[in-house]
Amino acid sequence: MIHGLLLLRYNDNTLHGPVFLQEPNSMIFPLDSEEKKVKLSCEVKGNPRPTIGWKLNGTSIDIGMDYRYSVVEGNLLINNPNKTQDTGTYQCVATNPFGKIVSREAKLQFAYLENFKTRTRSTVSVRQGQGMVLLCGPPPHSGELTYAWIFNEYPTFVHQDNRRFVSQETGNLYIAKVEASDVGNYTCVVTNTVTNSRVLGPPTPLILRNDGVMGEYEPKIEVQFPETVPSAKGTTVKLECFALGNPVPTISWRRADGKQIPRKARRHRSSGLLEIPNFQQEDTGLYECVAENVRGKNVARGQLTFYAQPNWIQKISDARAAIEESIVWECRASGRPKPSYRWLKDGEPLLPQLEQGSLTITNVSLSDAGMYQCVAENRHGIIFASAELSIIGKFTFLNDLTLVKVGGEVIIECKPKASPRPTYSWKKGKDILRENERITVLDDGSLRIVNVTKSDAGSYTCVATNHFGTASSTGSLVVKDPTRVMVSPFSMDVTVGESIVLPCQVSHDHSLDIMFTWSFNGHLIDFEKDGDHFERVGGQDSAGDLMIRSIQLKHAGKYVCMVQTSVDKLSAAADLIVRGPPGPPEAVTIDEITDTTAQLSWRPGADNHSPITMYVVQARTPFSVGWQAVSTVPDIIDGRTFTATVVDLNPWVEYEFRVVAANLIGIGEPSRPSEKRRTEEALPEVTPANVSGGGGSKSELVITWETVPEELQNGGGFGYVVAFRPYGTVSWMQTVVASPDAARYVFRNETLPPFSPYEVKVGVYNNKGEGSFSPVTVVYSAEEEPARAPTTVLARSLSASDVEVSWAPPWENQHKGRIQGYEVWKRDEENAKRIRTVGNQTSTKVSNLRGNALYHLAVRAYNTAGTGPSSAAVNVTTKKPPPSQPPGNIIWNSSDSKIILNWDQVKALDNESEVRGYKVLYRWNRQSSTSIIETNKTSVELSLPFDEDYIIEIKPFSDGGDGSSSEQIRIPKISNAFHSLTSILVYMLNILFHCNSL
Repeated sequence: MIHGLLLLRYNDNTLHGPVFLQEPNSMIFPLDSEEKKVKLSCEVKGNPRPTIGWKLNGTSIDIGMDYRYSVVEGNLLINNPNKTQDTGTYQCVATNPFGKIVSREAKLQFAYLENFKTRTRSTVSVRQGQGMVLLCGPPPHSGELTYAWIFNEYPTFVHQDNRRFVSQETGNLYIAKVEASDVGNYTCVVTNTVTNSRVLGPPTPLILRNDGVMGEYEPKIEVQFPETVPSAKGTTVKLECFALGNPVPTISWRRADGKQIPRKARRHRSSGLLEIPNFQQEDTGLYECVAENVRGKNVARGQLTFYAQPNWIQKISDARAAIEESIVWECRASGRPKPSYRWLKDGEPLLPQLEQGSLTITNVSLSDAGMYQCVAENRHGIIFASAELSIIGKFTFLNDLTLVKVGGEVIIECKPKASPRPTYSWKKGKDILRENERITVLDDGSLRIVNVTKSDAGSYTCVATNHFGTASSTGSLVVKDPTRVMVSPFSMDVTVGESIVLPCQVSHDHSLDIMFTWSFNGHLIDFEKDGDHFERVGGQDSAGDLMIRSIQLKHAGKYVCMVQTSVDKLSAAADLIVRGPPGPPEAVTIDEITDTTAQLSWRPGADNHSPITMYVVQARTPFSVGWQAVSTVPDIIDGRTFTATVVDLNPWVEYEFRVVAANLIGIGEPSRPSEKRRTEEALPEVTPANVSGGGGSKSELVITWETVPEELQNGGGFGYVVAFRPYGTVSWMQTVVASPDAARYVFRNETLPPFSPYEVKVGVYNNKGEGSFSPVTVVYSAEEEPARAPTTVLARSLSASDVEVSWAPPWENQHKGRIQGYEVWKRDEENAKRIRTVGNQTSTKVSNLRGNALYHLAVRAYNTAGTGPSSAAVNVTTKKPPPSQPPGNIIWNSSDSKIILNWDQVKALDNESEVRGYKVLYRWNRQSSTSIIETNKTSVELSLPFDEDYIIEIKPFSDGGDGSSSEQIRIPKISNAFHSLTSILVYMLNILFHCNSL
């Protein structure tokens, strides 16, 4: 077991793993720096020379994927750094054949200071003698800040003393006791110590209240340090404490354990700040701030605790171990809290991780060789120590059997991991192998044979020797016939949607397994994932044809058929050109725009191997449904034209345009939309539609119209001009309606005659001027309600539920107002309801009434102005209700194509109308229309054919209306053969049923 490990001293020729000469440091980069470049340093030595990479937040940085990153002599350069993308933890990674190590972590942060968001602050009003706090509220920032306050105007700054204090933790200004001299404007000044930038907050006015002076009161500590203050070894600890009070309090400091405040401590100005430089373990403890005046005192307390980042006490060193030996590495670090440990091998964590700082490897093997790192960390920091483990001893050879094709080249490897480097010799069979123009022993001991023949097959032995001893390894060389491509894929020119087969057929040594693979533009084709388009076809083991179905534009490119056996590998390639609809045009630009035209230009997109024959321009506005084709000059845009003028646009509408290209194969995808541009303003051209009106209240002329859609208003400041005049006169009255959404104007004038005709027209205007008027239409002023009541009102009862009312029109209205219809009011003991008629109708039926009930009826005329006076009321009593009992004991029989029905007479109750007769309703079972026969008897004969089923009902009727109906009777169809017998039997059964019911 090796406990004390040998520290190796490297010279320029010694082979060894990577060693850091310089590791990256954490840094804060000012965002407003003119340099615009961040440099993270990393210098490494090693033999062979290590390659250097970088990690950000544990993930490797791909230098080729971001042009902003570059590695120069191992250093990471970040051009135009971005705080969102580049903030994080960086590590340098060094690698050579002996292993990999990672550097310490370096944090990159960005310093900046934004402006205050608010521009004004509310006035602060306090009594004289009162304590006061003004809040700074610094803007968004990164990096340490310092604070000061301007009093009234620059450069007058607030002087800090026993009465005034500026906290460097919050930026707030504290005045223990306000005096008259404190009145004025206060402005917080924030400075970023990293960027040296400075911003001023909005001024806060301070005024005195006039409701008296504040009396004396005990100290109130407004600024105090936390209950626990973790402090790093060697840093300067700052404790703030300040109190408000009247009189102004004094501030003193002490330790709660009775020990003296360290002599190195400094008190600043008002004693509101205590600084302890070079903080050490003995400075920890409970510190107290005491604020007192004649009215009392107050105490604030806080515990100062000590912490330290890890620091190496014992590092690990490079070591060598023989195979099957054991090795122990130890590393120890100081720190508070006590560090934990973990181990890395070649930059990757070793599992399981060990808490203590020791690593034991038993029964060492060649795979244990590499670069090891011990990592010590606590929550305040992390450190790395690196060492290389080299393995010496036994030889291990890599292969027992080697296959090669005739005419090929083979290298039989013999690469033992050994130190010191061995010497090599080779045998074929039992004979020493001599080097010649075809056979060479390479520097690493491997045997190289070129232009292989069948006679080269056989057994080969490599012998390696150093001062530890000699070892050998034997393997066999088998020579096979080469593989040859018989049918190669050939380049093709196809159209989108077609399907093709690319052939790939070979001859090969059938004792070897063969594998076909296809690549497309450098990437292997996944036949499961891309099975919709790609399929391997060809039934024999020498054929690997590729079928491509439903070819798309994306399938254009280089296809390579790769054939591999265990002894050789060859490939054959073909290019596939896919013709399809054009790609989208690019950079559609609005070069010039007027009120109705737009000059466009664009760049052609890909023609996809078929010349573009035509372009089509489409437009979209906030008012259109999707994209619409527009008219252009020239009308047809050929494929060689990249400009056009869009015409017939609406003025003052926001447009965006796109262009679509077409060729003989089809229409391509549209371009990206242009910017949005509004056409210029123009005089309005569209007049309001459906100008009409009428109605309204007395002395009003109501004019209505349909609003002009926004897209047709042609400019801002759109409104309407309403013109009207009495019919037959010459002069127009005009008024302006300024709202573009207005659809109505009401002219009110007490002298306006009712229901008089006016000629009306509505025009339009906008910022450019007035447009034309709509065609003239006639609108009547509001009419007066009818002045007279209808006359000769009569009412008669039709049934128990219906009454007919009639009347005569009123005498001609005094003001010639028209009558649009009548309202009939009905009222009984419970409620009142109205029925409206339209036009010159002078009678109506009132339904849904109660039987044998008294109703009062009156009639009024109405028009758009309202309802006229009521006529005198007339009374009417509805008839008694119809019989409630249905006909009973219905008997039917058939005879000579007739159905004979008989039933019992229905007796009306005292409160019901007398029965005047009966209604027999019948219909075919499959027919919806019903026939009715009325009779005043209790029997009826129906002449009906017998080849149908019939449904029959019977109900009585009276003056009060129809009574209750019997249940439906179904009479089935009867065949002629059994007609007579059936009729007799049915008749007898009906009589028997009738007797039983009695």
